[in-house]
Amino acid sequence: MSSEIESRVIDALKTIYDPEIPVNIYDMGLIYEVTVSDEADVSILMTLTSPMCPVAESLPPEVEIKVKQLEGVRSATVEITWDPPWDPEMMSEAAKLELGMF
Repeated sequence: MSSEIESRVIDALKTIYDPEIPVNIYDMGLIYEVTVSDEADVSILMTLTSPMCPVAESLPPEVEIKVKQLEGVRSATVEITWDPPWDPEMMSEAAKLELGMF
């Protein structure tokens, strides 16, 4: 059950975009970890492209709200970390291709 929820969470994260970059936050490499407990509580460890990111105040709550709305999810919490710092190398191959980074 938790792997099914994790898969739905990842799909939902792929619908959230950094407004400055036309790539979703999952493929950007901003999501470091998604954990689903046996009780269907979801914890997300994520970062932002920089501490001065203009969406630092709005993006984490948006992630929480979107995940909480998923069927089967009891609760969702987002923790921001700066360790390790985000780097463009963390992006998926698809994101790099989208941004012309090859």
